[in-house]
Amino acid sequence: MAVDFIDVEIPEPGQWQEVSPGILWLRMPLPFDLNHINLYLIEDYDATSKTKGYALIDTGIGLPKTQALWDSLLTKINAPLTKVIVTHLHPDHIGMAGYLVDKFRVPFYMSHSEYFVARALSAGSRGASGWQDDEYLVRCGMSADYVTQASEKRKNNKGVGQVILPIPLQHERLQEGEEIKIGTDHWQIMIGRGHSPEHVCLYNKQTHVLISGDHVLPIITPNIGVYSTEPNANPLKMYLDTLPQFKNLPEDTLVLPSHKQPFIGLHNRVDELIEHHHEHLEHLREFCKEGKTIKDCLPVLFKRELNEHNLFFAIAEAFSHLNYLYFQQEMRRDINDIGHYIFSTK
Repeated sequence: MAVDFIDVEIPEPGQWQEVSPGILWLRMPLPFDLNHINLYLIEDYDATSKTKGYALIDTGIGLPKTQALWDSLLTKINAPLTKVIVTHLHPDHIGMAGYLVDKFRVPFYMSHSEYFVARALSAGSRGASGWQDDEYLVRCGMSADYVTQASEKRKNNKGVGQVILPIPLQHERLQEGEEIKIGTDHWQIMIGRGHSPEHVCLYNKQTHVLISGDHVLPIITPNIGVYSTEPNANPLKMYLDTLPQFKNLPEDTLVLPSHKQPFIGLHNRVDELIEHHHEHLEHLREFCKEGKTIKDCLPVLFKRELNEHNLFFAIAEAFSHLNYLYFQQEMRRDINDIGHYIFSTK
């Protein structure tokens, strides 16, 4: 294994473990195969009450169970939140932000792109036509029956808005290269792209601690996908372009990820993630010597059986790898007579 997990017991939901002086590791449940998210409380100073408080990194998914766990946990900690910081827009990270910001009336920090994309996605389609969502699925090579069923489900579904509580109407912008003060320390803002538009990571130069969010994960890889909102995106290039910067941090950096466990071994993990995607690209170059649809390529990238939830993300992941090769001019991308994209190695 390229990383070493630190010797700290995994906290139960509603509990915490100290992973570094002044940093508490929390876990909240998720209703997916990936059944948890890690959150972090960093010791801070509450200027209003002039007492100790905590800055929170990420918030959990916006469900009643998460709210009940937060209410219980905050009673046990018996200290206020001083600020709420969200690494990126996905519901397991931003879902409870509005509740906690309103409860403590504290500033809410995100990068600019993540904040406004989260606001837009949580608001839903607002009656806009769904033909482009349907076309996206057709381009991916999905059957007519699948597209029809997905369209019907979409009409009856509130989307991510049902697991994101109302997002605060104001935010403090986090920008690459700047710093945010938490307690007595200054945390450098580092931006990763690809998994989401402007993902915030925080690095403490004094203690060599990196809060990596979903950008750098141990064991698993973050989803890098092309979705119907931007079918000509090239997120894999963005991801591969923003990974190497983390090798400029010290090798002994303690990495606090959003999933799995805190670890040491940042440089090796960055190399592994880059190698993982290049292996996928090489397999696709070989597989697509004869033209293939995006759906055709799923078994090349995913060896496990995909359920309905995972299939959505798997299609997007395959699309991102094929788009990468297309924009690198290593593949052609044609449309067949039933509207499917056909990717073929040049």
